[in-house]
Amino acid sequence: MPKGDIILVAFPFTDLSATKVRPAVILTETDIDITANFITTQVKWQESKDLLLEVSQTNGLKKPSLIITGKIATLNNSLILGLLGKLTNDEIDKLNQKLKIVLQLD
Repeated sequence: MPKGDIILVAFPFTDLSATKVRPAVILTETDIDITANFITTQVKWQESKDLLLEVSQTNGLKKPSLIITGKIATLNNSLILGLLGKLTNDEIDKLNQKLKIVLQLD
């Protein structure tokens, strides 16, 4: 699965107490795992480093949603439950810019 694919995955809570099935966007993939940002419909949480996604046939989301760029996890491929859609090239470019801010890259 390439960068920008939107998947359904059992995403862990930050305290690792449980997981919740939610959409996530793939940042990178290896043979055994993926690194992804989680996506939420709680658009009221938006910070300047987050990316707002509107509903589209391309992304497969049902509500306007945020890619929370500060919520990054590496997960085993077995946790992927399905493919919802994908980001456009423009959205991937915007995500890359937001990730540079979060990761404090020049």
